[in-house]
Amino acid sequence: MSKQVQGMADVRDMYMAHNMFRREFSLVPGLLRGVPEGDTRRSEVVGGHIDLLCRILHAHHEGEDMLVWPKLHERAGAETTEIVSTMEQQHAAIEKVLTQVDDLLPAWRATARGHSELADVFDELHIALNEHMTMEENHILPLAEKYITDIEWRGLGEHGMGAFSKSELPLCFGLVMYETDPAVIKHVLEDKPLLVRLLVPRIAPRKFAAHAKRVHGTATPARVS
Repeated sequence: MSKQVQGMADVRDMYMAHNMFRREFSLVPGLLRGVPEGDTRRSEVVGGHIDLLCRILHAHHEGEDMLVWPKLHERAGAETTEIVSTMEQQHAAIEKVLTQVDDLLPAWRATARGHSELADVFDELHIALNEHMTMEENHILPLAEKYITDIEWRGLGEHGMGAFSKSELPLCFGLVMYETDPAVIKHVLEDKPLLVRLLVPRIAPRKFAAHAKRVHGTATPARVS
């Protein structure tokens, strides 16, 4: 049986997600520029990786829009008005960039031709995302610890998991676990069923290592934490 979690939000898992985004999105422009023109086998590998990252980011921001900002508006009032408005504006701007990716990625993935515009878009996304995550860590996470319960906070993870198939989830976990303290992983999983708590720490790192080897040429890409 899963554990009952009490108290206010433990936000360490947000740093876990952010480190993954920082690492992987920083590497995307180089991955794109490194694919030889016409090498569709390689563009399929890189394109699939990019698609997964963008879907994770979209689900992550969607969860915050649905589950975090409204609670902060309701409970913290004027203390959060300006910063939450900024977060919402940044999410909207990032979503516009993701729409550009949606427009450009399928053709490049299928043909491996004309990567320059797509790589430039990811240069822009990396800058915007880093600015957003740093601001969120400095201003939003202290508010979340003050106004959002741990059970409510865990709803973010549940929302994110619901956006992916069961076959995709081990890799999703592996991506975020790569640079994470085992104590944080244990905390994230402590309300999950026993089988999940036992299997995820074993399976997810293997899934990530195999995936990273295909995508980055190494099972241990450069860390940011």
